Formats: sequence, structure tokens, C-alpha cells
Amino acid sequence: MSDAKEYVPPKVWTWDKASGGRFANINRPIAGPTQEKELPVGKHPFQLYSLGTPNGQKVTILFEELLAAGHGDAEYDAWLINIGQGDQFGSGFVDINPNSKIPALLDRSDAAKPIRVFESGAILVHLAEKFGAFLPTDRATRAECMSWLFWQMGSAPFLGGGFGHFYAYAPEKIEYAINRYAMEVKRQLDVLDRRLAEVEFIDGAGYSIADMAIWPWYGGVVKSNSYGAAEFLSVQDYKHVNRWAEQIAARPAVQRGRIVNRTQGELSAQLHERHDASDFDTKTQDKIAPQSAAGG
Repeated sequence: MSDAKEYVPPKVWTWDKASGGRFANINRPIAGPTQEKELPVGKHPFQLYSLGTPNGQKVTILFEELLAAGHGDAEYDAWLINIGQGDQFGSGFVDINPNSKIPALLDRSDAAKPIRVFESGAILVHLAEKFGAFLPTDRATRAECMSWLFWQMGSAPFLGGGFGHFYAYAPEKIEYAINRYAMEVKRQLDVLDRRLAEVEFIDGAGYSIADMAIWPWYGGVVKSNSYGAAEFLSVQDYKHVNRWAEQIAARPAVQRGRIVNRTQGELSAQLHERHDASDFDTKTQDKIAPQSAAGG
């Protein structure tokens, strides 16, 4: 029998203390900027303000795939938004994304009329349509691609904000919450596994923005042990998801895109900002960190 006191919600909820857990310092119940802070602007047509989380990786993978496919006009500057330090609440960032979430994109390809785009799925569609790449034009296949893209947008919060939070980040382990979201994540992995038993890539026709959206989240679980939960979720059982995850991970553009704006893991897999293709060879943290130490 548990000695824990049952929580009885008040009639009216008020924000009177931090919620606890890894991201407590950036969670709040109001929107808008907390500081005046302009965003830097680089030389390329596209200015990306992001962090190398799964949502951020979607966009940098697409940019690198576009460049690899010969779309030179897809050159971009990727600026680091450190959400742990509250960069997403700066006035310049909020001007581009009023929801204060990464990634956010400023499309300056028409200098006279820059376009702001926020939400990772919207950015993927915007870029794919602009360059006529990685989004099928056949109506039925396009519908399939868009359906899976929106499946990811709707499903991943259960994986990250649900399972990931309660399994890895919450200040206490709550059995009910972990069981609830583990069940849903395994159901989602089964959805993917059944689909990928039938097709090589998600939309059934070829590699597309649907794969780029889904891979950082679900490929991360089965390939990179996201949240330290691979064993807990028995990810080896989803053999078709594993096949697909390995196949995409082998793509050079994916290998580049996944390290842009990344601030965790091996130093060689962290490129905090990306302003030129040569940055992958010269400015990853394993090359910058020794210089910084020597200078200090």
C-alpha cells in the first residue's frame, strides 16, 4: 500500500512553483518574449534558428539532402538556439515563431519579402515544395507522404513529451504514466513496423520528407537508444523499423544534418553552427574545443 498522498486538483490551477524535472527552468504557462534579443543573420538565402533535437534534425537533414541533390540555392545558415538558456524567448526568435519552439526558419530567397516558417512539418513542406524535391507530385503518393508526415507530428509528442519525459526526465518515476506512454510508443513502433514490412520507404514510392520527419524520433529510439530506453521497449523486435533506420542512417546527408546545432554526445558529432559546407570538416567541437582550451 502506497503512503503517497493522493493529489486533488484545485478548482482553479495557478502557477506557483516550478514543475521539476530536467526542463523545469524553461516551462511556463504564458507566451511571448522575456528579453529583447535580435537574431543574427548570415549570408545565405535561408536562416535557420534551431537546436539538434529530433525536430531540429528534420530540417537540417532536408537542407543537406537538397544540397546533395544539386540544389545549390538551398544554402543555409544554421544558428544555435540554446533552449536551456531561454534563447527561444528572445524577441527576435518570438517574431519568427510566436510559439517559442525550435526550429524556426526565415526564408530570405526573396529579399524584398522574407517569409517566416515555424513548426518542423511546415518547414519541411515549404522547402520541399520550393525545390520540387522529396515530396511526390502524384496525387495519391503525395497524400500518403503527407499522411505519414502528419502522423509523425501528432504521434511524436507521446514519445517525447509523454514517454521520454516520464521515463527519463521527470523528478520521480510514476508507474502509471510510464506504463501508459510505453504502451503507446510500442503501438506506434508496431504501426511503423507493419508499414515498413510492405515498403522500403514510408510513402511507398521513395525517400521523402516523411522519412526525414520520422527517422530522428523513431530511428533515434531503435538505433541511438533515445532516453536510454531501447532495452525497456524491446526495440530489437521491430526488425523492419531497424532495417529502415540503418538504411537512412547510412546516407551521408543524414550524417551531416543530424549533427548541425547539436550540443550533446561525442564532440566530433557536434557542429554548433553551420554556415558553410566546409564547417563539417573544420568546425565540429572536437576541432574547436582543443583550440579554446589552449587559448584559455
